[in-house]
Amino acid sequence: MIAFELNGEKVTWEGDPNMPLLWYVRDELNLTGSKFGCGVAMCGACTMHLNGAPIRSCSTPIAAANGGSITTIEGLTSEASKAIQTAWQKLDVVQCGYCQSGQVMSATALLEKNKSPSNEDIDMAMQGNVCRCATYQRIRAAIHEAADSLAKEVS
Repeated sequence: MIAFELNGEKVTWEGDPNMPLLWYVRDELNLTGSKFGCGVAMCGACTMHLNGAPIRSCSTPIAAANGGSITTIEGLTSEASKAIQTAWQKLDVVQCGYCQSGQVMSATALLEKNKSPSNEDIDMAMQGNVCRCATYQRIRAAIHEAADSLAKEVS
């Protein structure tokens, strides 16, 4: 049996331990915010956090979550995640929106570890998240906006 915490709730799975985490979350728990994109960890649409670090859930077996903590877009509650979501709306980042949950997950993980990222830090953290609408400049601006917002709250 595989047991872990998902968005703060304990969950268990007794099926195939090699099943991708994304399928468990989407199909078994009906949490559909994380998207299926490429299926080979190249686009980032399926990004979730495992113990606070972004992972590609389409290629991560559910067994990797055993004993850990998974956060999906539905479970984001940190100050960084709120600042990211507010900045996303303020700067109208989204076009088609398909990749955005993965983008928000990676951006949140970045700001939770680096409160004042440079353009290079952002590009490095976001390089595995592909946006077919090419909103990269708006994504970078929104991450800076969120970082500035968090800095103002502290001071």
